[in-house]
Amino acid sequence: MKWTDSRLIAIELAETHPDISPLKVNFVDLRNWVLALPDFNDDPKHCGEKILEAIQLAWIDEADED
Repeated sequence: MKWTDSRLIAIELAETHPDISPLKVNFVDLRNWVLALPDFNDDPKHCGEKILEAIQLAWIDEADED
């Protein structure tokens, strides 16, 4: 999984952190949680605020679908 796989990352985060509201996650924690995902294998340096925003929005969408 790469940084650009925001939907897949969001699904994994929703499953890994089911009791966490994506609206309350700060970008430092979000970045660390993405890096900790077992299927994630991208360069940590390729992450920026826009990527984290996209992941957070996808996670919010995932949470709304449940």
